[in-house]
Amino acid sequence: MSSAANPSLETSPQLLLQLAAITKKFGPLIANDAIDLDVHKGEIVALLGENGAGKTTLMNILFGHYVADGGIVMVAGADGILAPLEPGAPQAALDAGIGMVHQHFTLAENLSGLDNIVLGTEPIFRLRRDRTGARAKLTKLMAGSGLNVDLDQPVHKLTVGEKQRVEILKALYRDARLLVLDEPTAVLTPQEADSLFATLRQLAATGLSVIIIAHKLAEVLAVSHRIAVLRGGKKVGEMATDQADRRSIAELMVGRDVPVSRRSERVPGKPVIGLRDVTIDRGDARRSLHGVNLMAREGEILGIAGVSGNGQAALAQLIAGLDRPDVGSVEIFGEKVTKFDAHQFAQNGIARIPEDRHHDGMVGSMTVAENIAIEDVRSRDYQKFGFLDFEAIRKRAEHAILDYDVRCPGPDAPARLLSGGNIQKLILARVLEKSPKLILANQPSRGLDVGAQSEVHRRLLEAREGGAAVVLISEDLDELLTLSDQIAVIHAGHVSAAIAAHDIDRSELGLMMAGQKKGDTDFGPDNFESSTKPREKTDENAPRSGDPA
Repeated sequence: MSSAANPSLETSPQLLLQLAAITKKFGPLIANDAIDLDVHKGEIVALLGENGAGKTTLMNILFGHYVADGGIVMVAGADGILAPLEPGAPQAALDAGIGMVHQHFTLAENLSGLDNIVLGTEPIFRLRRDRTGARAKLTKLMAGSGLNVDLDQPVHKLTVGEKQRVEILKALYRDARLLVLDEPTAVLTPQEADSLFATLRQLAATGLSVIIIAHKLAEVLAVSHRIAVLRGGKKVGEMATDQADRRSIAELMVGRDVPVSRRSERVPGKPVIGLRDVTIDRGDARRSLHGVNLMAREGEILGIAGVSGNGQAALAQLIAGLDRPDVGSVEIFGEKVTKFDAHQFAQNGIARIPEDRHHDGMVGSMTVAENIAIEDVRSRDYQKFGFLDFEAIRKRAEHAILDYDVRCPGPDAPARLLSGGNIQKLILARVLEKSPKLILANQPSRGLDVGAQSEVHRRLLEAREGGAAVVLISEDLDELLTLSDQIAVIHAGHVSAAIAAHDIDRSELGLMMAGQKKGDTDFGPDNFESSTKPREKTDENAPRSGDPA
């Protein structure tokens, strides 16, 4: 993160956007409660709040995805006069100069950057015709904004940061006057984030207005002019950024003081899991590893830093017993693993907090109680005369809800009703109540507000103090540097040697995530740690996950 102060804003009398008394209900839930928000020309406004505070709902109303139950959206025309925006009409929002860049990009991977940008702006039969005008306009936009990208390169060959530039250029090409960015730095390296901030400042200086939905307070303080905070569907605060600090913003967001987790020094114990010269080739960079050596020890948090899509999925699947190496070996408590089976790994004390909490961490149609017990239905604690003991399951759920502050109507409520933060607390309860020997925490605080993040961090540090090994896979460098004892970097399926967290900083980590070795320039796989001894070929006849023992 750059240490540059937040940009100054010349006082502008021109109001570009006015949201007045916006109200939206989903059944008995009031998602937006009479929210007012103004945005001036050339202003960068950060919209903050807990998960479920109403930020995304408000922006979906602005962009026409939802229709408000009350209130009005006003946008200034070319003459500067405010006029009502047609509700529930995304095309009307686009025509008014409102562009939105989602956290998960909406690009056609097989098309070039140029094709993606002009797609939808001209008839389909003209897509491959003369692009001289489009290219000239984009060249001018890139020169004026610093959003440089190879327009002829297929999108699947671009970096995450370059894909984001294509998304922003797509909005600017449509003459956007207001740009809405949803968690824009979630998958960027620190260097890419700094580059984005410089671009936003440059665009704001030309008169473009920006709304950023964000969780990372340090970034908000660095780039915005003004901050608006939502809580429980209401706007509870608004301030100039140069009059704000992280603590006061965090308290506004969650309505209480947010404690900061601190890692105490301790000597790690015995190895819990070890990977020796592991290679996995699934024909997909996201699910491949190359010559990986890694070790996690008792009472230690091993952080794994990396830009999304560099092999984290393969590493997580392997540690959880959901996949097996093609080459190399895995040891648990010094014993070589011969059968890769998720249930067997769980029996050995390995628990996981999955990357996608909605898809892999819970079943939305099942109750909170059922989700807490779902991995332990074979346990004698939940059996009675050979049948499931639903009363025992319910009692455990009641205890977990209280102990982990899972905010829900009760143990019988469908899990789909929970916010992201409360789903994560539910998963933490399920994982940590079993006192596991190793915890695989894959992006455990992604998309969570500061209050929920603080709770996740506290629980992981408590597990470490209790002697558990933790493998923390994260794209959040602040999280890694705060919690980890050792940090390794994964890039293109290669994993670096682990480095003590106090011996590396954000900038060095960012460079390694982009493919450079610490203290070095460009590098290849040989710069990453790999064993010098011959690789051991995995027995092809060894049983795989799901095979009978």
